[in-house]
Amino acid sequence: MLKSEILVDFLKNNNISFFTGVPDSLLKDFCAYLDDEFSSSNHIIGANEGASIGLAIGHHLSSGKVPLVYLQNSGLGNTINPLISLASKEVYSIPIILLIGWRGEPGIKDEPQHIHQGRITPSLLKVMEIPYVIIDSSMDQAEILNLIENQIKNCKLLKKPVCVLVRKGTFESYKKKTNILKNSQFELEREEAVKIATQLCELNSVIVCTTGMLSRELFEFRANNKLGHGKDFLCVGGMGHASQIATGIAIDQPDRPVYCFDGDGAALMHMGSMAITGTRNLSNLIHLVFNNGCHESVGGQPTVAQKFKLSQVASALGYKFSETVSTKANLKKIII
Repeated sequence: MLKSEILVDFLKNNNISFFTGVPDSLLKDFCAYLDDEFSSSNHIIGANEGASIGLAIGHHLSSGKVPLVYLQNSGLGNTINPLISLASKEVYSIPIILLIGWRGEPGIKDEPQHIHQGRITPSLLKVMEIPYVIIDSSMDQAEILNLIENQIKNCKLLKKPVCVLVRKGTFESYKKKTNILKNSQFELEREEAVKIATQLCELNSVIVCTTGMLSRELFEFRANNKLGHGKDFLCVGGMGHASQIATGIAIDQPDRPVYCFDGDGAALMHMGSMAITGTRNLSNLIHLVFNNGCHESVGGQPTVAQKFKLSQVASALGYKFSETVSTKANLKKIII
């Protein structure tokens, strides 16, 4: 197994000191260590994986150094455009180290939304012409570091992106020094907010729920109360797209209440979609963003969503009504 501290020190010794990406459960210990070790100038949690490629390109153009971008393999789709149309050796030839968590690896039990992506990940990297190596817990640290060192050399020599594909269980556990959730002082916890909102939804309503903890908690609430799941669409994958699915339903069924239960990380990932929703003027759509300021389902890494008011963004993007609430009473009031 690999200690995050040892890998980061090794990367720094190879002049790699800029890290960006979207957190992944397989890389959560590495991500947690980065968050403790580096300032926000050297470690940036991106809005989405493609945006992190953009940050990495900017870092290389300004410093001449090789950046590292981390992500879950389900986020590869978000990276394809900037990797192929900008970082490619046939365009600007930008060296980038990709550290990718391999969810859904064939033969390893995983959730349904990871199976297809996991099966095609190596083939996708080959089609993208991105050289990759695979690391796992059966290797000793020296062997892993040797593989990574060779990838760094290839990255610099070829002046193009290369990949280190990480199998489940590769990293040793690392306990983060600060915990956003433990330090929160909000009266309203997310799970309680999900229960309140679900109970207040009209009987004929539809709920489109984002990926991660929200969908799990909505599912569990329905199951525990024997309410059935027929009116819910759980976005177990496709992070950031729940609002557009809800918008599509609301357009086609204008007389039916449609609720989008969104997370702050998901809302940030494709925030431009809010402009499409806001300017449609849909009186039957209610977009609820449950903002706990972190990517909780993959390790609790912070988002920037509590540094500004999402409600003000929504208002600027055309939402007829938008408000920030932090109490049970206020949440009930706006839904009713």
